Amino acid sequence: MFMKKNYVHIASEDVMAETQKLEKIETFGKIALFGAAGAIGSSLADALEQDGQHYRVVGRDRARLEKAFSSSNAEIVTWNPDDPASVRQAARGIDTIIYLVGVPYNHFELHPKTMQQTLDGAIAEGVRRILLVGTVYPYGTPQTTPVTEDHPRNPTTFKGRMRKQQEEILLAADAAGEIEAVILRLPDFYGPGVEASFLDRAFKAAVSGGTADLIGPIDTPHEYVYVPDVGRVALALAAKPEARGRWWNLAGAGVTSQEQMAEMAFAATGNKMKTRVAGKTMLRIIGLFNPFMRELVEMHYLQTTPVLMDDTALTNLLGGISKTSYQEGVKRSIEHLRSSGNSSTR
Repeated sequence: MFMKKNYVHIASEDVMAETQKLEKIETFGKIALFGAAGAIGSSLADALEQDGQHYRVVGRDRARLEKAFSSSNAEIVTWNPDDPASVRQAARGIDTIIYLVGVPYNHFELHPKTMQQTLDGAIAEGVRRILLVGTVYPYGTPQTTPVTEDHPRNPTTFKGRMRKQQEEILLAADAAGEIEAVILRLPDFYGPGVEASFLDRAFKAAVSGGTADLIGPIDTPHEYVYVPDVGRVALALAAKPEARGRWWNLAGAGVTSQEQMAEMAFAATGNKMKTRVAGKTMLRIIGLFNPFMRELVEMHYLQTTPVLMDDTALTNLLGGISKTSYQEGVKRSIEHLRSSGNSSTR
């Protein structure tokens, strides 16, 4: 009798798990990751794979997409945002778009334009919702600590203004009833293989025993989100009808600093910590020869008066958020570099 009861219990759990999978698929319809080739796209794909869902990955470079997404669950589609027919084809048959589209750091004026092009195609194809993965840039210089969603969006930089315009275009479409829109706002991020992170060079230096190039000051309070945590949160938010028409903060796993993160990385490898810190003046000088570094000058306020976010609203909406600790996140990032052999700081 005991064995029979135990068997029935396990079977019920299996049925429940399958039912939950079906409910997720019904809630979303088919999902497309626009601008999928980056680290956050991979995090989303991992979460979708765990749920057994089919999804579409959209980008400009097919070879890069094929290298990043080899699963049979991933349908690969290339697009050209400047071609309306291409945008419509990428959005055809899709219920939910997760928007991750990047632009060159020195051409942020493309953010509003590309969002409008995507929206036009998505609306024409009957896409139901879009979730934009955004940044703290639209908040501008923080007026409170921490920053909640009620904080005014008063960007003081060109990049912040372009990101705000991007958001306004999306939110206006939601207000007009053309599409459901929601924004997930992230701080700086890091994680295994995330070369776009400002911490990447510190992690590589920790593994190679070299010198970590950092942008100072490095002891100011800061927060980072661990990229593998983002996918599950973004999907959960996209599935909430009550989330539409506004933005939601996702904070890091507490307050830390660049210096503390670098210390954790060097401690994990046993190498002596060595740093080389560039302040705003040095950024201007380096920027004379390096266009990317030149673009960082206007964003330097984030190093001196960083935006530390409060994500209580999102936590309450989702019923809790799982976050990887900085100690564990740094450890996994270092392990990835060691296993991949990619510790060159170039």
